[in-house]
Amino acid sequence: MEYVLIFISAIFVNNIVLSQFLGICPFLGVSKKVDTALGMGGAVAFVLTLATIVTWLVQKFLLDPFGLQYLQTLAFILVIASLVQMVEIILKKVSPSLYQALGIFLPLITTNCAVLGVAILVIQKDYNLLQSVVYAFSTAIGFALALAVFAGLREQLSLVKVPKGMSGIAIVMVTAGLLSLAFMGFSGVDGGLKKLFGIE
Repeated sequence: MEYVLIFISAIFVNNIVLSQFLGICPFLGVSKKVDTALGMGGAVAFVLTLATIVTWLVQKFLLDPFGLQYLQTLAFILVIASLVQMVEIILKKVSPSLYQALGIFLPLITTNCAVLGVAILVIQKDYNLLQSVVYAFSTAIGFALALAVFAGLREQLSLVKVPKGMSGIAIVMVTAGLLSLAFMGFSGVDGGLKKLFGIE
């Protein structure tokens, strides 16, 4: 049941973009079309989950035993950069159209604070490897969900007449704020589930 709580909490209650405000750059940059947003969500999901596994292993078997915790951020960034490079090479071979659509935002996964943030959060929360994987994967699903919903809203906005003073980035920011408020409606769900199943 603990894993279900982690899963629900990471997707809805503590959504990485809409509640913790990490990963805003790709959220605003790659959300003009739903298919591009889903592609970016998939790429981030793969990198996020894999990076969390590798960084957790690096932390527990390299940094902690040798007292090198101060190198955590540097080591994690190197791992994430390597994984993004690998994803970029694979996408270029497997799906050139998606590679072109993602453009500059694919290398930006390297500096996406959501990926680094999750890698650090699982260490701070003292999760074991399985909990870390569940948290990372569900966070990635939450990221992809927020990105896809926002892209759908932006596609819909392109079909309606927006007042001149609100066009462009203004309406995008208002829409993002309203979406964030909508996700705030899930706050307290994890606490309710904990009480329901008697989990401390």
